Amino acid sequence: MSAESGLKTFRDADGLWEGHDVMEVASPQGFANDPELVFEFYNQRRRQLLTVEPNAAHKKLVELEASFDVSIVTQNVDDLHERAGSSHVVHLHGELLKVRSTMNEDLVLEWKKDLSIGDKGPDGSQLRPHIVWFGEMVPKLEEAAKITAVADIVMVIGTSMQVYPAASLVHYSRPKTPIYFIDPKPNLEQSTFDSLTVIPEKATVGVPIVVDRLTGR
Repeated sequence: MSAESGLKTFRDADGLWEGHDVMEVASPQGFANDPELVFEFYNQRRRQLLTVEPNAAHKKLVELEASFDVSIVTQNVDDLHERAGSSHVVHLHGELLKVRSTMNEDLVLEWKKDLSIGDKGPDGSQLRPHIVWFGEMVPKLEEAAKITAVADIVMVIGTSMQVYPAASLVHYSRPKTPIYFIDPKPNLEQSTFDSLTVIPEKATVGVPIVVDRLTGR
């Protein structure tokens, strides 16, 4: 969804970021080993996020709210859905423009500047990115599964379907629920689902196709 706004995807260049394995910058172990490296990784991503805008796919999903009750479950950590105007967004993997206490995960603060060693929360603890790292629990997974389980229509947009547990969510959909899978390199088997429509396009092309179809345009 966000790559076409100019944001780098997390696994560009075979999962490396300037020569670093993602586990060095996106795991509790990596944070413990080199917090400055982790902070700089997210500081760069935060700075970049503040320079980009929602794209046509984000905006088209907002249009869908005029005809449907829309819930967005995203693995993305940016705020582009919210900036586009979507009303109900569930962030599975956290939010880049927030930080949280290292002692109390429920103490979350809005944060748009760089984060450094020595930045502390109201509880006196070091702050960390409000991001779900590899090896950590996904707090919003149960909510996302409940949303999927009652959905009349499911859209899967721009994902490799390789990152679990998020990739398992589509299997919570009810039998015969229409599923639209939009991705240039789709990785879902048609035979796995009763009603799957694959649209091998990037988000800014595929999302308008599906939204216009659903709204009768």
